[in-house]
Amino acid sequence: MKRNLTFVLAIVLTATFIKGCSSHKVERVDTKETIDLSGRWNDTDSRLVAEEMVNQVLGGAWIGNHQEDNNGKKPVVVVGLVYNKSHEHISAETFVKDVEKAFINSGRVRLVQAGEKREELRRERATQQEMSSMETAKAWGKELGADFMLNGDINSIVDTYKKERVNFYKINMELSNLETNEIVWIGDKEIKKYINK
Repeated sequence: MKRNLTFVLAIVLTATFIKGCSSHKVERVDTKETIDLSGRWNDTDSRLVAEEMVNQVLGGAWIGNHQEDNNGKKPVVVVGLVYNKSHEHISAETFVKDVEKAFINSGRVRLVQAGEKREELRRERATQQEMSSMETAKAWGKELGADFMLNGDINSIVDTYKKERVNFYKINMELSNLETNEIVWIGDKEIKKYINK
């Protein structure tokens, strides 16, 4: 009898465990909906930074100043590195891509590739010199030189006490004239989160 009772109890516990594990639910939500599970950097933070940086950089006087000095020509921008100096792993590429998209969609600036993507284009151009017809191979020395470079960094400060924590993030971006090294625009965005565990 004890043996049967142990067996039945084992089946009931196993069934309860399996049911508990199968209660996982996934649902689709609007990508603009704010969901903050951990208090760490997330997609909402990335979106807020991108929106703020776009508003600030495209609203700066540097575009008009450049056009005044260059017969109305649009400035050419290259996006450099955004350094993560925070306490978390943060992919800056998510908001950097939004800033690049805004540059292009604004019609006010021209954007050129940077870093690994620029090198990939150069490798393709080198391959064309050997593998493509002379009529279709793209020539060397015709790249568009950038007038300005956008760089930045992500910093954070964490304050904790017992079960409470505050995560503070500050994202700084700056645009520099590539010929003169003059900083022509600086923007920032701050995000502060209170977490009570």
